[in-house]
Amino acid sequence: MDHTVLAWTAHDSRLIGSCIAALLVIVLLISWLRLTPFLAILLGALTFSVCSGLPILPAIGAFQTGAGKLLGDAGIIIALGSMLGGMIEHSGAAGRVVSMLLSPGGRPVPAALLPWLIAIAAMMIGLPLFFEVGLVIMLPVIVTISKQSGLPLLSVAIPALAGMTALHALVPPHPGPLIAVSILHAQLGATLLTGLGIAIPAVILAGPLYGKWLSRQSGFNIPCPDLPGEAGAGGPAPSGAVSLAVLLLPVSLMLARTVSKVFLPQTGLTARVLDGVGEPFSALTLAVVFAVIMLGWARGVPRHEIGQTLQRSLPPVAVLLLTIGAGGGLKQVLLSAGIADTISKIAVASPFPPVVLVWLIAVCLRQATGSATVATSATAGLIAPLLPQLGLTPAQASLLALSIGSGSVFFCHVNDAGFWMVHELFRLSLKQTIMVWSVLQTIVSLTGLILCCVLWQLL
Repeated sequence: MDHTVLAWTAHDSRLIGSCIAALLVIVLLISWLRLTPFLAILLGALTFSVCSGLPILPAIGAFQTGAGKLLGDAGIIIALGSMLGGMIEHSGAAGRVVSMLLSPGGRPVPAALLPWLIAIAAMMIGLPLFFEVGLVIMLPVIVTISKQSGLPLLSVAIPALAGMTALHALVPPHPGPLIAVSILHAQLGATLLTGLGIAIPAVILAGPLYGKWLSRQSGFNIPCPDLPGEAGAGGPAPSGAVSLAVLLLPVSLMLARTVSKVFLPQTGLTARVLDGVGEPFSALTLAVVFAVIMLGWARGVPRHEIGQTLQRSLPPVAVLLLTIGAGGGLKQVLLSAGIADTISKIAVASPFPPVVLVWLIAVCLRQATGSATVATSATAGLIAPLLPQLGLTPAQASLLALSIGSGSVFFCHVNDAGFWMVHELFRLSLKQTIMVWSVLQTIVSLTGLILCCVLWQLL
């Protein structure tokens, strides 16, 4: 590894100051001037450009590239997920699933157990799904359970958010953990099992326990947001089996794709079919079509009403998509100026053991770039040349991958797409979003670090 690259320069100091200035501008524009997050993030990116010396035209190009890439990756998927969520809610399928959760076998579940059941359901759904897709699918269920059970919205929503974010950070087949496993040459099976073992206590702390505490605090009695088609469609209510089938179809297709990649020859017909239908875009498209058939046509719902349900589900995500795109643009402007290398220099100079060092690098990169995947891949790439010197066992390499994943979700803030999804979908203020999302992810991150350190000492 060429350590001359790690020499600190005046340019590095300028980038750090510029990054801080940009983030302060964004927070002030949103919290004080009440500007829309999209415009605030755009102005924050331009502030960084001016302060860092990055020319305006390249900065604008980087912003457009970053926004376009993120919307290209996630925009259509979020729109499809919103349509699926609209059909699930409007048809009464969400209510049917809720009834099954509230009263399995006809016996009502105590309200105190519901947040725990939601956390388990979110972990199951979050295993093969991207966080954005899982949240859109879970939103109708979260809102309906809160309304029917009388529980505060946050006591139901936070366990779901914790379940999905912990899986996203710690458990393959999510992109971040898979990238780290590949770069660090860790064992996939060991990383998956250890990641699940770490994710469970992280979800318990950041989910039901934190949700119960926060929902009781002053200023956090959040009303349930309105959902598209909440009045319900005509025709008989869908059965529990059909409702679950629609909800779990995209999950099952993506999980089948993941299993086939591990256990089936990739040249075979079955593997190729599962790879095609299990890709997120394909899986959600098939799920929307299946929902239209089973929750619409099969129940005798008029075609124009189905069309209106699908159409009404799209406008609510328009602002969300613009905000997410702006977050991607800000990330790309920061990366174009070289902030990733600068942050890495700070972390590498710290005298910490490898399992803590990689966590610190991932934390710093996540704060700067707003992307868990970027933070994970950059951290793994930075530490990979040091592996021969460290002489790590495969189990230690797995712990490094999990520590990186833990660091990649530390205190996610205004340059994070998930931050704005939670902000918009649950109609939260900036302060409420920080307490709900940023602190929740910090709990997951710190829990992951502590357990990785404990396991490191035991090896």
